[in-house]
Amino acid sequence: MRCGTIALVSSRPASAQHLRDLARLRRVKDRIDREYAKPLDVEALARGVHMSAGHLSRAFRQAYGESPYSYLMTRRIERAMALLRRGDLSVTEVCFEVGCASLGTFSTRFTELVGMPPSAYRREAARATAGIPSCVAKQVTRPIRNREAPAASRN
Repeated sequence: MRCGTIALVSSRPASAQHLRDLARLRRVKDRIDREYAKPLDVEALARGVHMSAGHLSRAFRQAYGESPYSYLMTRRIERAMALLRRGDLSVTEVCFEVGCASLGTFSTRFTELVGMPPSAYRREAARATAGIPSCVAKQVTRPIRNREAPAASRN
């Protein structure tokens, strides 16, 4: 009986701590969603929730299945896709508009997630989404991460 009581008592603080950590991770995720175009790095995100960068990265990956940096880049690429579909900005302007500092890194990550370079996407998206409401176009053109691609190809 004593052993069960100790386990019960010791699990309560662990559960409370776990819930506090999840709330802090959600704040990080919300901040990335809001401030994706600003210069963000894991250290700054971690400082904002009083965690070490390493702990934040591990906990974020465990909770959401990807690192904070990967999540940030996915948000930036999703926004870039919308701007490229709109068609009034150049690829370089879109790159800087979504918060990327390097056109090379932006193009590489865009190609990894979307499957084609930003310039090709801009041409294709203009044709493919003509006449489709933007809210629908956003859903059907959402990037598929590489780890999700095999599952999609089986269907």
